[in-house]
Amino acid sequence: MVFRRLMQAVGVGGPSVETVLANPNCRPGGQLTGSIAVTGGDHPVDVSYVALGLLTRVEVESGDNEYTTNQEFHRQQVTGPFRLETGQRYDISFQFDVPWETPVTELYGQHLHGMTMGLRTELEVARAVDKGDLDAVAVHPLPAQERLLEALLRLGFRFARADVERGHIYGVHQMLPFYQEIEFYPAPQYAGAMNQLEVTFVAGPRQMEVVLELDKRGGLFTEGRDVFGRFTVDQATVDQVDWASQLDGWLRQSLRRRGLFG
Repeated sequence: MVFRRLMQAVGVGGPSVETVLANPNCRPGGQLTGSIAVTGGDHPVDVSYVALGLLTRVEVESGDNEYTTNQEFHRQQVTGPFRLETGQRYDISFQFDVPWETPVTELYGQHLHGMTMGLRTELEVARAVDKGDLDAVAVHPLPAQERLLEALLRLGFRFARADVERGHIYGVHQMLPFYQEIEFYPAPQYAGAMNQLEVTFVAGPRQMEVVLELDKRGGLFTEGRDVFGRFTVDQATVDQVDWASQLDGWLRQSLRRRGLFG
């Protein structure tokens, strides 16, 4: 009897959970919808809750150490407590809100190298929490993000990689405890003035903060320098701006001001 209770406590013969997304593709500020099927095992159980959590891989700097970890950044409980009888199937439909600041994982149908995003289903029985497998989620850019990324590609920048870093950007209001950096190799006309360009979007329902970092690594006799820029984009009027021209002007002006561009 003790052995059977132990087996039940660690989940052997307990309920199984299957989550199906109606569509794994979404945008920041949108929703993921789907269903969860909880099937009873070989004994009745009292389920405390079923919850969903959105996770991404985050780079963390701690002193001289750097490591990556999967961080849950948004969570929704989709049921309260319920009784699950032996072999019973319990179906749950859900609508999961995707935060506006959610990092982008796709661009023009291609997965951004370095990005991971998934939705995890969690079930608690008798204070034992079962964290299920991750269901992959593809986050596509908002129209405003697409316009700026398209402008950089038109200027000749080439995508390098993307990552998510734990922390807050100075002077920018963030809801999430991390931010995404999308890194580009420089366009030919800026190749001598910068080593890479890093772009960060901090989106909201009406406006989006855009942070640009121009990385100029030092040489044998020169000191490395970073150039930062920040501006706000109105989501509703983003199509009214020639972003390639705007970005080119800002980049040239910023680099000249610091003596990095002729």
